[in-house]
Amino acid sequence: MKIAIGCDHAGFILKNKVIDYFREQGIPFNDYGTDSTESCNYPDIAKVVANAVLSGECDLGILICGTGIGMSIAANKFKGIRAACCSDTFSARLTRMHNDANILCFGARVVGEGLAIDMVDLFINTQFEGGKHKLRVDMISELEK
Repeated sequence: MKIAIGCDHAGFILKNKVIDYFREQGIPFNDYGTDSTESCNYPDIAKVVANAVLSGECDLGILICGTGIGMSIAANKFKGIRAACCSDTFSARLTRMHNDANILCFGARVVGEGLAIDMVDLFINTQFEGGKHKLRVDMISELEK
């Protein structure tokens, strides 16, 4: 499994903490920026990460901005992306299990490093349950048409 990760300027420091976790755990990833705390536009980063997931270059994505909200709105504009903005571990786990989310978004101004790592760990290590949830995810896909 390979993870796409990206952030805007507000998420830069926390993104690097998540990358440290990936390296410690031997988790393959592609870093799509940004590479500093200099102001940038989060939709540009969301686009690159969403396309990496949609193309199959990466299996799942992580997007970090100030709140996670802007990134999730931008990523969800792409057909086939189910980006979830989470600020707790229960939601990060359940969005994979029940919604088959493929991008986790969170805010560096909302969650701390420990919580962010826990959410990422649960998100990437939880499988979609399918069953009745597949019907609902299929219904969401129909809305994209």
